[in-house]
Amino acid sequence: MATMTIGQLAAAGGVGVETIRFYQRRGLIDTPARDGGIRRYDGEDLARLRFIRQAQVAGFTLDEIGELLVLDASEDRERARTLARARVAMLDARIAELERARDALSRLADECADGKAGPCPILTRFAEADAAGVS
Repeated sequence: MATMTIGQLAAAGGVGVETIRFYQRRGLIDTPARDGGIRRYDGEDLARLRFIRQAQVAGFTLDEIGELLVLDASEDRERARTLARARVAMLDARIAELERARDALSRLADECADGKAGPCPILTRFAEADAAGVS
């Protein structure tokens, strides 16, 4: 693949230039030497950028992504599998939390729709939670 400027790499990877610079500061993407005053990136850089983005979509933190990149080079499948299973467990917990929130909001919406006089149960419940310091 032809070399790219940082702007072209950012566009190809669907991120901003500052995101690439941030990843470079974190050690996730190498900073190439300047060639005629311009840094040039190649297909490997784009592949790494896409890997980082996909790992983020899967819910991995940048620290975990850094570890995955090291594991890829060492072919430590056991550790990669452990990290993936831990991420799945966290996603399952988050899904369960979101399902509880959806069910609670659905019940409140049903109560609000029944046409009774008085304050809206949704607004009342949110105000009570705010007063109790619940986030």
